[in-house]
Amino acid sequence: MSNPTPQRTDYPHFQPITTRWHDNDAYGHVNNVTYYSFFDTAVNTYLIQVGGLDIHDGEVVGFVVSSACDYFASIAFPDLIEIGLRVGKLGNSSVQYELAVFKVGESEACAAGRFVHVFVDRASNQPVPIPAGLRGALERLVI
Repeated sequence: MSNPTPQRTDYPHFQPITTRWHDNDAYGHVNNVTYYSFFDTAVNTYLIQVGGLDIHDGEVVGFVVSSACDYFASIAFPDLIEIGLRVGKLGNSSVQYELAVFKVGESEACAAGRFVHVFVDRASNQPVPIPAGLRGALERLVI
């Protein structure tokens, strides 16, 4: 039995995204690789605004080490969308995000994805414990 389509009520946080003209591909819908950009934008906006991540000068950065996406319905420019965000697993130095793409006002996701960040020391690229500010922000999203 397949998993049901994710619902808006499954996610505690939403990031609005405006689709762009060049997001559409030759088939007239947003190309599959663009969804990963939406996910990255939603997560990093949250980490910067809520967790205090300093992407320019901070000692810790997050590297994506795994990602996947399932598609249920098409989106296309000029759709207004929201990315639902939650945390499925929070480890010592890693976090698994679970995300979904919703058209504004719709309850069922058009796509659902996941990716794993491993937090590393910027200088050495070695895993480090998630800093307290980021951990606190991520704990708010644990399901």
